[in-house]
Amino acid sequence: MAKFLLSLHVLVAILAIGPVTVAASMFPRKAQAALAGGEGQQPGAAEAVASVGLLHRITKVYALLGIAVPVLGFGLAQVMGVMGQIWLIVSLALTAVAALVLMVLVLPRQEAVVAALAGEEDSDSASALAGLKLLAMSTGIFSLLWAAVTVIMVIRPGSTTHV
Repeated sequence: MAKFLLSLHVLVAILAIGPVTVAASMFPRKAQAALAGGEGQQPGAAEAVASVGLLHRITKVYALLGIAVPVLGFGLAQVMGVMGQIWLIVSLALTAVAALVLMVLVLPRQEAVVAALAGEEDSDSASALAGLKLLAMSTGIFSLLWAAVTVIMVIRPGSTTHV
């Protein structure tokens, strides 16, 4: 059972968290190009706007699918009997911080950019463009947190399972 859960946990992490990380990391650069180009003013502006919308959708959808990663991780940890080990607690804390960064910093800023590109009334493309630096920093932090979780899961410092 442990091997099955471990396989599912790793597969879902790769297939869900990977796309979120890549899409979120690509978003600021594509958004800057789309916001700077204006809607329809430069060749390829419509494509830039469409790619920004697609990257936002990928980030949102795969973030929801990514919820399965800690859920499967909890089940795996219970089967392995490692719930109280420090490496697991630290990785869970980092996962929670990564989720908060995504929900509080990344997704709302992406939504503001998508709204500005769509020309919604209450959106401002100048403020969306100004927020891209913070968005880029937030997605970098998100990526680093997941990298740290991955390293902790592989190395498992202080583990008593000796595997």
